[in-house]
Amino acid sequence: MAKILSQNEIDALLTTVSASEPDSILATPAADQDETRAVATYDFKHPNRVSKDQVRTLENMHDNLAAQIGSTLSATLRTMVDVDLISVDQINFSEYIMSLVSPSCSYTISAEPLEGLCIIDFNPTLTFAFIDRMFGGGQKILEIERELTPIEKKVTARIADKAYRDLEKSWENIVPIKIEQKSFETNPQFIRIVPAGETVIVVSLQLKLFNTTGLLTICYPYVSLEGHLTKLTAQSWIDATKKKNLVESRDINKENISKVDIPVSLILARTKLKMRDFLNLKIGDVVTTDTKINAPSELIVGEKKKYLCRPGLYGRRQACKIEEIYSFIRKE
Repeated sequence: MAKILSQNEIDALLTTVSASEPDSILATPAADQDETRAVATYDFKHPNRVSKDQVRTLENMHDNLAAQIGSTLSATLRTMVDVDLISVDQINFSEYIMSLVSPSCSYTISAEPLEGLCIIDFNPTLTFAFIDRMFGGGQKILEIERELTPIEKKVTARIADKAYRDLEKSWENIVPIKIEQKSFETNPQFIRIVPAGETVIVVSLQLKLFNTTGLLTICYPYVSLEGHLTKLTAQSWIDATKKKNLVESRDINKENISKVDIPVSLILARTKLKMRDFLNLKIGDVVTTDTKINAPSELIVGEKKKYLCRPGLYGRRQACKIEEIYSFIRKE
């Protein structure tokens, strides 16, 4: 049979529970605080599908691109054009389209072997500054909001083509690409290269011409870079840069050496004569040598024996055919 507690026993139990509650209450927030500290927030609208290391490699690539485009545009427009890398961001394609100004100056391009299409967009203010400068304009700031005329499109296309070539050079250390323009759009809402929710990598370059400043943006869909992400690492970038520097150094050395003049002489035969016999030599005398008639002759480059060859004619010029590289140094 169940035991019924008396009133005194009930009061004692309640007193015990009341005395232990503050410790448990104080301990609970600390545990919750530790759990909260270990939780990392994640924004599903802006997923980071490209790692920080890969983003740094893209920053290095396009930092070089900024220098190349600045040099190219300065030569084309005959004035100083400053180009700086602003950012490399991962956003949704819909957000990138909404960030573009209308009417825009946007080019869709293919960059094989990268899959799909990419976008290069010139800020309209910057575009009209380029056009004005190409036609002899000065430092006046232009505030024009209209679509380009056919002639202006041709001028802008020439500038865009130079940017394509510089972009190819910036990628050659990672993946050699070949850029081909596919279309030109003035309304960003008509550009659909990937679904609106797809992740894209947007590279923003700031260009400054006189007092005019604008952005040049390059949009890479994630699907275009996905197959080559393993190459977008710092180590791959360093290795490719070293290899390129070695090739360039070798070519520069070859070009520099090719301009050096050096004396070349051919020894047909060798013999020893007494000084008395040498002084008595006359026209028509025959001098015997120790060299056989079929033996190759020695070709001296500078002061060193370098090749064994056969003398002869090349057309109407005297020449010699190299048969063997002299592989040992004659001891004096």
